[in-house]
This record gives sequence, structure tokens and C-alpha cells, in this order.
Amino acid sequence: MSNKEVVIVGTGQAGYQVAVSLRSLGFQGHVRLVGDDPHLPYQRPPLSKAFLAGACDKAKITFQNESFYLKHDIELIRGRKIVSIDRPTRTVVTEDLARMQYDHLVLAVGARPRPMPRHPFISAGLHELRSLSDAETLRAALDESRHVVIVGGGFLGLEFAAVAAAEGKAVTVIETSVQLMGRAVSAQVAAAFRKHHEERGVSFLLGDSVNVILNSDSHVTGIRTEQGRLLDADLVVVCAGVVPNVDLAEKAGLKVDNGIVVDACLRTADTAISALGDCASFPSRFSIGRCRPESIQNAMDQARHVAQRLVSGVESVFDVVPWFWSDQAGLKLQIAGLNHGVDHTIVCGDVEARRFSVYGFRQNRLVTVESVASPADHLAGRRLLATGTAVTPLEVGTPCDAGVPVESFHAKPG
Repeated sequence: MSNKEVVIVGTGQAGYQVAVSLRSLGFQGHVRLVGDDPHLPYQRPPLSKAFLAGACDKAKITFQNESFYLKHDIELIRGRKIVSIDRPTRTVVTEDLARMQYDHLVLAVGARPRPMPRHPFISAGLHELRSLSDAETLRAALDESRHVVIVGGGFLGLEFAAVAAAEGKAVTVIETSVQLMGRAVSAQVAAAFRKHHEERGVSFLLGDSVNVILNSDSHVTGIRTEQGRLLDADLVVVCAGVVPNVDLAEKAGLKVDNGIVVDACLRTADTAISALGDCASFPSRFSIGRCRPESIQNAMDQARHVAQRLVSGVESVFDVVPWFWSDQAGLKLQIAGLNHGVDHTIVCGDVEARRFSVYGFRQNRLVTVESVASPADHLAGRRLLATGTAVTPLEVGTPCDAGVPVESFHAKPG
């Protein structure tokens, strides 16, 4: 594809990485990077942590300045939305009806915050957090708030809770599940992080949800939960997960199923179109069935894979170990693999000191390693999963430090 036209839809981490990787691999064709975000491409992980805490500004999280794209001959088109794909003519159309031809189209359109049923964003003080614009607005609102309620106890909600609590706000997290971070982590990891946050003043309402958002003069004043609890709130942040952006692909007749369906090489059924990152659902040996990991690392790995495929022409399978991380109030969680179908776990390390790892097995095969403040365990786990080395629960438990308790139990179904 040395002299071909590549159009990349989405200027987030995945889209940016495809464009940069194409050039670093020597691609000589035209590269267009198109997105509806008005900002220069930027890092998203700091938005819920350092950026909100005021520890960095917009310049620090922006990948490159404008001159970088000019120097590397990447046509960056900001603030313009692609609204349709004409597959027979290999053309995409923007909302202002401009048309762009492609030889290959890369859909890196990401995901959007999951809306709360019955609660449209009509009140001041009600926020979501996905983009830089969201974070800028939320940063200003946090400065003026006293009582913060976070809807959703996943990674994003807990990262923001840590920032708000550190600034002396009264913080409550409402989570519909009885466990924090949902099915993404084990019960031991969830409990450790709950205690970590509670020690810093964060309160939790688990197994509950929002019934009514109270307001006065169109500004949030409180929350009534389904279980009848009343909470003061002048700032409510909805962190209830995300929904993959599949509308563009679906409208073009591409198959969608919890994301844009791609094969093991990250191609859609139309071989001229690839999809990757948070919007793409793909088969993996690390998962039961298809998966759609929502992580920056997955976006970067897949972007490099697609760029390599386009430049080399080799249809290689994407086979990278999924891994994730989350920094919450100074405590780091790293996860290697996916905990789909885990039926047995081993805990190694010091749970009370919050320096431990949980090894998850499915039918006696290691499928995930969750490490709390244990980076060496995380790296070892990634290596084991990448090579497919057979490790039994007994072998994991045996080498733990002498005198440190090891807990082994069967996970409850469901």
C-alpha cells in the first residue's frame, strides 16, 4: 500500500497511534486522521487523575503540537464528524458533506459514556467524564463543590473519587453491584481498594442505584437512591461504563455485536475496513468468545498491529496479552489477562499491607493475574500468559514468601 490513501476515523489514542505507526514503518501514502474532537490528539488516562488534580495542564497531555503532523505529512482534521461510509465507492462523508476517498479505512471511533436511564443531562452540576472538554468543565465544577456523588464504582469512578477526596470533598460512590470494579477484578482486590478509599474518606453505597436526581433552579442539590437514601450533592459525576460507537459501521452494513465485529487480524467483513480499540470486538485465545477490552494499552497494541499489516501486507493474527492498570490514591492495580470464566483463585502476598497478587484459573489454566503494588508479579504474569506456559494453582501457591499466608478458594458461579 505504499502509494495508497488511508483514512483513520477517530483522533483518540488508537487513531493517533495508527497514523504515527504508519509513518514510522515507512508508509509513503496519504494519511488522513479525522475526528470530531476539536483538540489536538491527547492522552486520556490523566483526565481522571493528574489533570483533574491540577498536576498537569492541557499541554502536558497533548501528544504532539501542530507542527509534528505537518512534518510527518499526516493530515489532521479536527472538529469534523464522519457521518457515513459509502463502501462501493470507498468514500467517507463528513457532516458538512465533504467526501474523502480511501483505499483503506480504519475505524478507531472509541466509545461514549453509558447514559443514565431517566436522567438526561439537563441540570447544572451533572457531569460525565470522557473527553478533555468534559475534564476541563469538571475541573472547574470540582473547585466550587462540597458534596460529590459518583454514579459507578468502576476504574474511572474510583480514580475520580480519589481526586475529589484528596481535595477535601465529601465523596459518595453509588454502585449497583455489591462489589467495586464489577466483574473486572476479584473479590479480594475489590475489598482492598474499598478499604483503601474508605480510609481516605470515601463512602460507598453498594447494591443501590439512583432513583431521582434532586435539583433546585436547574442545579443538582441531591440524590435519592432506589433504596430510599437521601444524599446531599452539588456535583454528580456519571461513571457508569461506556457504549462502543458502532453507529457509523452499522449504518454502512458492517456487523456489530458489542462493538464492530472484526476477525483475528482486526479486519471487518469488508477487507478495505479495519476497526480497533474500544469500538472493536475481536476473537482472542485469552477470552471465552469475542472480547472488547477497554484499555489504552489494547488500543495502542492494536493500532501498531493494523499499521504493520497495512505496510507489510502480511495478514497476521493479533495475539497480544490484554493488560490494564489503574492508579487510585497512590495504590496501583495492574491486570494481565481476562478473568472470563475464572473458577479458582490463589492469593499470594500480604493482603493487609495491600501488596499482593490474585492468580485466576479457568479449568486449572492460568488466565489472569491481578497485582496490587506488585509490579514484578504483573510482568511475570504477562510472560506466562503470552507463552501459554501451563501453571497449576499449586505451582503458583508454592513459591510465595515464607510466612505470608496463601488463600485458595473456588470462585462462586456467576
